[in-house]
Amino acid sequence: MPQPALLAQDLVRDLGGRRVLDGVSLTASPGHRIGLIGENGAGKSTLLRVLAGVDEPDAGSVSRPVDLGFLHQEMPFGPESTLAAVLDEALREAREDLAQLERLGEELARVPEDDPAHPGLLDAYGKRLVDAQDRESWDADRRAALVLDGLGLGTLGHDRTLGSLSGGLRGRLALAALLVRRPPALLLDEPTNHLDDGAAAFLEEQLRGLPGAVVVASHDRAFLDAVCTDLIDLDPAVDGPVRYGGNYSAYVSGKHADRERWERRYAEEQEELEVLRHAAKVTARRVAPDRGPRDSEKMGYGHRAGRVQSQISRRVRSASRRLEELERTRVAEPPPPLRFAAPGPAARTPDGPEPLVSLRDVRVPGRLALSGLELSATERLLITGGNGAGKSTLLAVLAGRLTAEGEVRRRRGLTVGLLTQDTVFDRPGRTVRDTYALELGPERAEKVPLVRLGLLAEADLDKPVGQVSVGQRRRLALALLMARPPQLLLLDEPTNHLSPRLCDELEAALGSGPGAIAVASHDRWLRRRWQGRELRLESEQG
Repeated sequence: MPQPALLAQDLVRDLGGRRVLDGVSLTASPGHRIGLIGENGAGKSTLLRVLAGVDEPDAGSVSRPVDLGFLHQEMPFGPESTLAAVLDEALREAREDLAQLERLGEELARVPEDDPAHPGLLDAYGKRLVDAQDRESWDADRRAALVLDGLGLGTLGHDRTLGSLSGGLRGRLALAALLVRRPPALLLDEPTNHLDDGAAAFLEEQLRGLPGAVVVASHDRAFLDAVCTDLIDLDPAVDGPVRYGGNYSAYVSGKHADRERWERRYAEEQEELEVLRHAAKVTARRVAPDRGPRDSEKMGYGHRAGRVQSQISRRVRSASRRLEELERTRVAEPPPPLRFAAPGPAARTPDGPEPLVSLRDVRVPGRLALSGLELSATERLLITGGNGAGKSTLLAVLAGRLTAEGEVRRRRGLTVGLLTQDTVFDRPGRTVRDTYALELGPERAEKVPLVRLGLLAEADLDKPVGQVSVGQRRRLALALLMARPPQLLLLDEPTNHLSPRLCDELEAALGSGPGAIAVASHDRWLRRRWQGRELRLESEQG
């Protein structure tokens, strides 16, 4: 029996007076793994909730398999429930398959083939057998142990209550339950959150092996590249969401081709507009209607003049009509990609071989121990390590915001900028726009307009910074650093809260940006493609 497809047609969903989904259609056939990408607020989570039946669309329809798995933020179990109870529920269908197959097999052995009940029993056995094969029910208990181990839950006692687990562990357990259950369609919202590299790679392998449809919203580019057969970009477009065949690498290639076509079409259209404006405004003046005849023209002047002026008039009218049409339907200018502005005089890279910062035998008790580190004026340093290894601590020491034991030397007059994971502004009542202008000064803010950086939507610029999300505050802090780059730029998990497109643009900007840059990141895609030096920290306790 073939696996059923997940179908959505012309979905519309309004939330808080804003249209989040506008005519979205989607077909997720068995074996296809569709990634949903786009800016925060583009509707990824909303679409998943509508597909799952958790939310109803304002218009449109969804046809879904009866048994559909949806990774919720919280599992439908109370804090007193145990890990064993979660696993029992995940294994319930597989165990029912085996029990029913045993029961039906015993009945078939007792009932003669010529008995009227025999065909019905045989049909029921066949359907249950297909279900068991789809769920791989005979292997379910072994699979459960394998999944728990692969997601880093293998050492947890099955008597542990959910209330005793961290949010990250509860998220892993919810994911494990779905992988054990193997429903015919699976909906996942940011499934790699809280997963280390090994667990993320295990999840990718498991999803690639599922026979049913998978729809997943994720900002994890490495995950999208490893898992997806298709990607749907939910960012606003003229013809609605765009579906790209292939994984994330194929999507990036497709977007680059789209961008080149857009730039080429814009340039060609601008050239045509200039020609038409010239034709409409200049041609008539070049052959003026009241110009007198030249001596060589006097015999036939009246006839020729009328014919020439008629031709000119037609050309001018034709050019004017085409100009009006192009002005009305012209292609928008492609927005510039995210790039660092040119640094001011005070932040230009200093000359000389002397390092910007040098550390020797630096220690922050319980958080960081480092024998030595030097950063050159053009350094590109990637800082990696597990949680608690001291990545954020090292950045704070380099920035001069945290005092450490040992020797820390900075070049005189060094300008430093630090993007922290939790950004706080001194005046939470001030708008995003005003904060940007006052932090930079009017001249720099005018030279590098906030909206042109593409990090924040126009609708968010007049909101108080204390009322926007953590991600939006971090984007504002990043915008300030992009607009006025320091000599030493320190970035703590800079791709958090950014769409895949902005992550790609930021990575390109880091490679060509001014001054020295040190980045602490868990982003697997960024780490794999990093071109500079890498420093891996180990936990001081380890």
